[in-house]
Amino acid sequence: MQLSMGFATAAGVMAFFGSGSPGHPPAAPVPAVFAPGVISGPADDAAPAFTPDGRTVYFMRGTDDGSTLMESHLDGRWSAPRTVSFSGHWRDLDPAMAPDGSFLLFVSNRPAEAGGQPVDATGTGKRRPGLGMNIWRVDRQQNGWGTPVRLPDAVNACGMTFAPSVAADGSIYFIGCAPPDIGLHLLRSLYREGRYQTPSPVSLGDVGAQIRDPAIAPDGSYIVFSIKHDPAQPYRLAIAFHGRDGWSKPLDLGDAVNSGTHSMGAQWGCDRRTLYFYSDRRLPSSDPDGAATWNNGGDNIWRVSLTPWLEAHGAGTSVVCTTG
Repeated sequence: MQLSMGFATAAGVMAFFGSGSPGHPPAAPVPAVFAPGVISGPADDAAPAFTPDGRTVYFMRGTDDGSTLMESHLDGRWSAPRTVSFSGHWRDLDPAMAPDGSFLLFVSNRPAEAGGQPVDATGTGKRRPGLGMNIWRVDRQQNGWGTPVRLPDAVNACGMTFAPSVAADGSIYFIGCAPPDIGLHLLRSLYREGRYQTPSPVSLGDVGAQIRDPAIAPDGSYIVFSIKHDPAQPYRLAIAFHGRDGWSKPLDLGDAVNSGTHSMGAQWGCDRRTLYFYSDRRLPSSDPDGAATWNNGGDNIWRVSLTPWLEAHGAGTSVVCTTG
């Protein structure tokens, strides 16, 4: 199955702009597909963002003309996904939950102002009408979600701002523009006194590498991301640890994790040790009818424990929660 128009558009727009060296990581469990046939289905599914208790997940699903945000609830088993209350009209993607569950960030092409036009993708002197991406925030209220609010221009400096990840102090890591440079970079915007500050670049080794889809630990001590050094290479997942001298050299997560034509969209589970990501890998199947529901070469959500890597570096603390 080919990528849906929504995912293909995002991939194409990123290519329009513009892997960590394999190390010797500890042995790790083999990734497993997440909720096959329910959340990981025949459409392209990606970017699961869990509530702190792990019983609700928000994720993006490819549609014929873009992507939308879905939600599912765990009560013994995951419920049939439904469209999130504030999604379904624009191209919405990349949900990211605040560690305390108080707000959700997501990416959208929706107009910056009511009544305006969808955001255009801009870069290298070219423009793609309506295919841009900006980061929005929606706060949790007593009876559900509030009204989405676009993050300030300091964050949304161009029409290609996406893949947010939220630290416990409210600071965000994301992919965006750092004017006057027209390229895409991994950036961090500190959250101070209720305001997002001017972003600064985050250096993770090779300055020429392409980095996408960061997943920052709540305490900021480690980060997983997709990286490639050569445009002809596939994106591979890697992890880096923060110490007294800054970020360590990226450590490739190995071939068991990095399979298919790409491994992207890193997200942390509510236990802060399970990594979720999307990939188009396929599994051998003796049940062609059952396989047709999800094992079709499209993007599905996979999960794997990174406990061996974290324990080897003395990083992270486990949180008890349930994700089915």
